[in-house]
Amino acid sequence: MDSADPLSQLADIHLPEPVGFWPPALGWWILFFLLCAAAVWFARRYYAGWKQTRARQFAIAELDKQLATLRQQSEGRSPEDIAALNLVFVSDVNAVLRRVAMKNFPHENFASLGGAAWISFLRNHGDASLLDDGLARTLSEGRFAREWEVDTDRVYKMAHQWISSLYLARIAPDKSPKNASSTTLVSDHA
Repeated sequence: MDSADPLSQLADIHLPEPVGFWPPALGWWILFFLLCAAAVWFARRYYAGWKQTRARQFAIAELDKQLATLRQQSEGRSPEDIAALNLVFVSDVNAVLRRVAMKNFPHENFASLGGAAWISFLRNHGDASLLDDGLARTLSEGRFAREWEVDTDRVYKMAHQWISSLYLARIAPDKSPKNASSTTLVSDHA
């Protein structure tokens, strides 16, 4: 029974199965998690920017609404009535500025600020380059006066610039000192 050729009794060589797609190698898993982390980081950053833009647009719309109301109510009025409406406009602008400040600086106690302290807060926490001494007196004292000379366009422009500077500033928390308050001056971000 011995056959003359023992090699003819061997089975053919079996090739291994081709390498499949699943499960991926460790390097692909690492790349996948890095891409997921990057996508989450970009999505959160985009969402935060979108929220800031929306809040800024809402605050500016509120400011525009106050100016439109002033202009609409001023039509055909006497100069005394217009002067009184201007003082109401100053109070309304101050209210908008305080709401924006409450949104951006929730841990600061500025609600009780008035006069020079309120003006100092505005100058230290936003771009108040248009806030000269006359406009500062108007914002701090003019809203309580019976008669006051008010340049409503300057008040509007200053408030618009201050609100925009708060929302457009990129605040980096690692730049703020450890023992300082939670606010960072806008000049530190430029």
